[in-house]
Order: sequence, then C-alpha cells, then structure tokens
Amino acid sequence: MITISFLGLDQFVVGRYSKEHTKALASLFETSEDEINFYAPNSMVFHNGVEQTSWNLIVIVKAPTKYKPLEKVVAKYLLETLPLFSIHIELEFEYFETSSRYEKINPDYPRYIDQGHIKEVDVTFDNDDGCLDECCHGHDDANPNDRADLDYNDPNQIYLGNAFEDFDKKLEKAKKESK
Repeated sequence: MITISFLGLDQFVVGRYSKEHTKALASLFETSEDEINFYAPNSMVFHNGVEQTSWNLIVIVKAPTKYKPLEKVVAKYLLETLPLFSIHIELEFEYFETSSRYEKINPDYPRYIDQGHIKEVDVTFDNDDGCLDECCHGHDDANPNDRADLDYNDPNQIYLGNAFEDFDKKLEKAKKESK
C-alpha cells in the first residue's frame, strides 16, 4: 500500500487530484490503482507563526521499500503536477518493510467505495411560507452562540457581530463629554 499525504492543501483539492492522477501514479509505481491511497487531513502549515496553507505544501509518500528505485520518476511527476495547487512544494519519501504492515479487509464489502456506491438524495425544505428552497426567507442571521467551536475569549476568532452597533450614540456621547 502506498499512501500519499498532503499537508497544507484543501481536502477537496486532494480528492480531485486523487481522482485525476491515481491511474498515472499507479503506472509510475508499476502497481495497481488499488495500492494507491491519498491522505488529506484537515490541516494547516505554519512557518514562524504565519499560516502557509496552499502556499507551502508538504507531500509525504509512504511506500514499501521495493518502490524506492522508482522514486525519482514519481517525484518528477508529483513536482510537475502539483504546482497548479501550491506555490512551493516539499516532497519526502518514507519507506517501510512490508513485513511491518498489517491489514484486515472485510470480504463482505467492496474494498473501496466508488461512484457506483454513491446515491444522490433530493432534499427540499418547506419553510412554512410556501418556499421550497433552503435559501429562502425567514432565516436568522448567523449566531456565534450556535457554534460550539467558537470561543469568545479567543483573540484569533472572527467577530460575527455588528462592529458598528450603537456607534453613532457612542460618538455623540463622547463629543458631549469632551465639551
């Protein structure tokens, strides 16, 4: 099994890249497409405190040692096809002995989910006003209280309220006090 990890690139971009390049990479590795997997954690790359996502991409290829002789060809391919998604690319290869890898494949299920297994569901919303669209009237503004992941005490959090609420009143009050 060959796993190609992308650190600092959007997961959906990696999904698209995987769809478009698995066949070519399997050919370069001289293996089947079933042996190639992509890993895209929800991650960001930082340098000196500044986020580098999509600017600096780190790609790590983990593969059995038998694929080491193909490294330069695969590296060339990855470095030629990834600049569309990132400005700078770091590429590392890590190898392991196949005797150090274990897996359990359930024979009752297909090895991988493919497009034939995905079913689209048509969902409409009835919003009591006769509108059958989820983007219709009557929706409240975003409320940070509805988001468990937002912390008001975090200085890096985006403020979702009205920054200018009562500004005119405060300005008038300040003018009166300064006289």
